[in-house]
Amino acid sequence: MTKTHPTRFAFIAALTAVLLGSTAAMAEVKAKIGHAMPDTHPQATAVNKFTELASTYTNGNVKIQAFHSAMLGSDEKQLQATQAGTQEFYIGTLAPLSTRVKEVQVWDLPFLFQNEKEVYAVLDGDSVKKIFDKIEPSGLVGLTWTGMGFRNLSNSRRAVKTAEDVNGLKLRVMANPVALDTWKSIGANAVPMAFSEVFTALEVKALDGQENPLQHMWANKMQEVQKHISITNHVYTPVALVASKKFWDTLSASDKAGVQKAATEAGLLQRKLLDEGDRDVITKFKEAGVSVDTVSADDLRKVQAKVQPVVDKFKGQIGEEFVNGFVAEIEKARAAK
Repeated sequence: MTKTHPTRFAFIAALTAVLLGSTAAMAEVKAKIGHAMPDTHPQATAVNKFTELASTYTNGNVKIQAFHSAMLGSDEKQLQATQAGTQEFYIGTLAPLSTRVKEVQVWDLPFLFQNEKEVYAVLDGDSVKKIFDKIEPSGLVGLTWTGMGFRNLSNSRRAVKTAEDVNGLKLRVMANPVALDTWKSIGANAVPMAFSEVFTALEVKALDGQENPLQHMWANKMQEVQKHISITNHVYTPVALVASKKFWDTLSASDKAGVQKAATEAGLLQRKLLDEGDRDVITKFKEAGVSVDTVSADDLRKVQAKVQPVVDKFKGQIGEEFVNGFVAEIEKARAAK
């Protein structure tokens, strides 16, 4: 038997270590995730947790850097970048896809949900998985749905306690046809605008108000430019964490599984943080000098009657079968109380 010389053995061991180290280095994947919320928002905390867990669950192979506060652009620009593959991950609204993927518009139909329990049941249900299937040809892979909160109304002109109080208010709404038609039917002057432009428009009185989840408003300092908030809970806005399909297809099966697990857990954390934060944000607004009013059940019913033609119109456009299945999931959760 030929003996291996100690020096030669040491050389082979060293070479093996170098090669293994090179392989490990080559396996490391770097990526970016961006979103529009400031770093004080629960979503930023969840995004940071996602980057941490993605590294942990892929044994350090996937390193994701977080960019908060729309540093990578508006929601629409980030979504486009993720589709193109120049940004690897995005969390936020899928509303910019609504003209091509009609099912996305179901989230804009007003007064579907009564509470977060119903929302979360749908976020974990079959309908939203179908939406992820629909967006894949656009270059996106859906990883998880999570919460952002019920949308409420704020403005700088007057307290809104009745359906009639909305008349004539110049409100920023999301740039989607359901939201525009909804607010016009109530009597508002609805203006589509990128959220990144809203604070300045409110500050110079080019707008009277806007509508968003309460914690979204607080994190974006709406209390500095708005004097009145009305609790309407008219629409629940979820967000989706999606990956660029171009990027996703380059990952190994084990790395995909690790990133998916990280996304799911981060999404659940975001829901928990939002639920906890909703309990004290109204107090924060009041302490900041903002009046907070609740629209009565009777007046909300009047608003619902005004917007029903909008619901009927878009139900047909979105797809009656899809909307019926979506509503059935809500009713199932409601019946499970």
